Amino acid sequence: MSAVELHIFTEPQQGASQEQLRTVAVAAERLGFAGFFRSDHPMAIGAPPRPPGPTESWAILADVAVATRSIRIGTLMTSATFRVPGPLAVAVAQVDQVSGGRVDFGFGAGWYQAEHDANGIPFPEVGERMERFAEQLEIVRGIWSTKAGGSFSHQGPHYGLRDCPRCRGPSRPGAHRS
Repeated sequence: MSAVELHIFTEPQQGASQEQLRTVAVAAERLGFAGFFRSDHPMAIGAPPRPPGPTESWAILADVAVATRSIRIGTLMTSATFRVPGPLAVAVAQVDQVSGGRVDFGFGAGWYQAEHDANGIPFPEVGERMERFAEQLEIVRGIWSTKAGGSFSHQGPHYGLRDCPRCRGPSRPGAHRS
């Protein structure tokens, strides 16, 4: 029989502060949970929003990384529509470094049009969102896998990067999900 890992998943856009999320993550670690994950939604879904309002996923996870020592951390899923690939690669890599290599990077194409509209984020048709997602994934992996001291360039249908500095991505094998 194989071991079972239990993880905590939170939906903070439904009403949770940074302090509450940190408290949950620390308690989950103390109780033996293997991971703390959160959604990447800036808007409440299917219910009226409750205070304190939206939180930024990777900023919260940086705080959780500092407050914990062993629990895996990440998003289920980071939306490709919310961020451009270069800064996203850097943010995830920095949280992984702060955590000592505990990030699991979940990545998806985005789906909730209302939060895009509310935040002024373009929401292309599903085919284009999937194309952008695939291209971003290629870019993020390229930035993370570039040799130390090197840079990454990419010219595609949606994104162009020239001499983007390398940053080391999550170090755990299989930590990149899509």
